[in-house]
Amino acid sequence: MEKEKMMECAMQIIAYAGSAFAYFNRALETAEEGQLEEARQYLADGKNELRHAHDAQTDLLAAEARGEDLPFSILMVHAQDHLTMAIFSERMAGHFLKLWEKKER
Repeated sequence: MEKEKMMECAMQIIAYAGSAFAYFNRALETAEEGQLEEARQYLADGKNELRHAHDAQTDLLAAEARGEDLPFSILMVHAQDHLTMAIFSERMAGHFLKLWEKKER
């Protein structure tokens, strides 16, 4: 894989994972304010952005599985860090929303 293509994938992961992370944080803030329906929508929007980040990552994994050389890149390490944090945030936001929903019942 050419370095330019890999950098493009890294930037896609960073952009989508960053957007997802922002949605998950907004979901938590909104739920904390008692607006659970709106919080659920933010969570869903974040999951959609996260899916796009995963798609970009999957392209890289498939390329490596085909035997393509992937050049090392600090930018890709940064992208993977963003994706990991977004995945963790999605899980925590989901758990907290469930707790707030139980509290509201």
